[in-house]
Amino acid sequence: MNILGLSGAVSHDCSAALLSNGRLLNAAEEERFIRDKHAKNRLPLEAARWCLQDAGISARDLDVVAFPYAPVGLLEPARWHYARGYWYAPDRALDAILNGNRRYRRNMRALRQLLQELGVSLERTKIVPVLHHLAHASSAYHFSGFTEKTAIIGIDGKGEYATTFFGYGENGKIHRIKEFYDPDSLGGFYGAMTQYLGFEMLDGEFKVMGMAPYGDPKRYDLARLITSKNGNLNINTQYLNTVGLRRYKQNDESYFFSKKLIDWLGPKREGDEIDEPYIHYAASVQQLLEENVLHLIEYYLGDIIRETGRVCFAGGVALNVKLNQKIIALPHVQELFVQPAANDAGTAIGAASFVANEQGEQIEKLAHVYLGPQFDNDACIEACTLHAAKPKWRLLQNTIEEAATILHAGHPLAWFQGRMEFGPRALGNRSILGDPTCSGIADRINTQIKYRERWRPFCPSILDTVASEILQSDHPAPYMTFTFNVSETWKKRIPEVVHEDGSVRAQVVTRESNPRYYELIKALGAKNGCPVILNTSLNRRGEPMVCSPTDALNMFFGSDLQYLIMEDVLIEK
Repeated sequence: MNILGLSGAVSHDCSAALLSNGRLLNAAEEERFIRDKHAKNRLPLEAARWCLQDAGISARDLDVVAFPYAPVGLLEPARWHYARGYWYAPDRALDAILNGNRRYRRNMRALRQLLQELGVSLERTKIVPVLHHLAHASSAYHFSGFTEKTAIIGIDGKGEYATTFFGYGENGKIHRIKEFYDPDSLGGFYGAMTQYLGFEMLDGEFKVMGMAPYGDPKRYDLARLITSKNGNLNINTQYLNTVGLRRYKQNDESYFFSKKLIDWLGPKREGDEIDEPYIHYAASVQQLLEENVLHLIEYYLGDIIRETGRVCFAGGVALNVKLNQKIIALPHVQELFVQPAANDAGTAIGAASFVANEQGEQIEKLAHVYLGPQFDNDACIEACTLHAAKPKWRLLQNTIEEAATILHAGHPLAWFQGRMEFGPRALGNRSILGDPTCSGIADRINTQIKYRERWRPFCPSILDTVASEILQSDHPAPYMTFTFNVSETWKKRIPEVVHEDGSVRAQVVTRESNPRYYELIKALGAKNGCPVILNTSLNRRGEPMVCSPTDALNMFFGSDLQYLIMEDVLIEK
């Protein structure tokens, strides 16, 4: 069965994925094709076109289109909880009761139009809506490869109405234990405070996480914002997750927090520098998230975790790597699988896998996320020939050795190889690389190339042969979805990738997962004694990760990068 999964129902991070007979053939985010970060208020037309073309599957050959947004019945608790939570905005409350599937109907109209543009027969191909949090749950559980009874966590801002999912998977079937509904949203809480701390919601949450280690969580008590005693979850909507007239407004922009928050904590943070009291607020926000999530995990999933030790996690909050480190540290957790495209982009693969599983198909374990477009040397040379900058290029005979030499000399390197990654993390195919033993390399990349906040950390890619020694853990870490505390010996050897609190968000690289990247790290290690490489995504601030050779050239000539290698083609300034 050929199933096309399409995400984008909640207005950001739309993507497409193609599943055939239980095997994920490809997946890509729309932002990479249209060069508009998060591709807000769109559906994934170009990504879907590419998926079909890449797989050699005609639109007429599709059996199902799976969409991660479904109608919610009036007798379900979700719509009534929403109405009670937003009683102070009667128009919103009444709309949830009287017209609660309005957004679903709007999504279906837009989806049908997209499918017609693709040439999909709406008579032959069935559209199957999947509840948003079931899609998140399926993306984590069905691709985890776990065969035991598995605890499932899904936490994001909001799907249809649900914000948080706790359940378990057994024998391929997902069972729901507990859901929470808007306005009681852990993701909404973190997103609203992201706005208050001066970053963009749905984009800057990882910056709050990166800022938190600079502060003291005990300096300011923010506990009034959120409580989760005895398995309940309550967000204080006097301060956060506000709608209508309760929202704070500044310079014609409306925020997801109230003026009451401003009156309590002071003005909203502005600028790029980390300063007081905001670093302490960030630390407290991170700690509140961790404490409340861990309480709810124990309350709803503790018995299951003690039984098998297997946990999987998806939803935007699953990208909070510090939280994930705390989950791994729980006494009975043996392995945590975080679906690497855990944000709403991942619901495309989740909706497809949920439908396939319902049809009796066995879903193959996710082996890697190199699922996007790839380009050969000829395509890279053609892009150079056509580019306005008329770059000088040469074809390398020993690409790995020359790349390692450039890095060892202290230069950052743009590295464009193989299939593009699916999800928000660069994992060695669309990356800017550096030698982590070279003093100042992180600051240089931040200020001269990425043009981003100077205090933000970079991540290491580490060979599997030394990973346990550096990270003090044998837990699988192929996707940069966890942080680990670095051993004291290695902190001194790779200071450019160690964060303020002594942790790293690491990718452990095996020869099987990415042979060429593995050989590059090994070659650099032969020169500097450290089989570790600094790795950040190949893009500038505010832009999506590059997709094509032309994208890479545009980024290269719009920054202070001096070296770009696309497959075996070296471009120098």
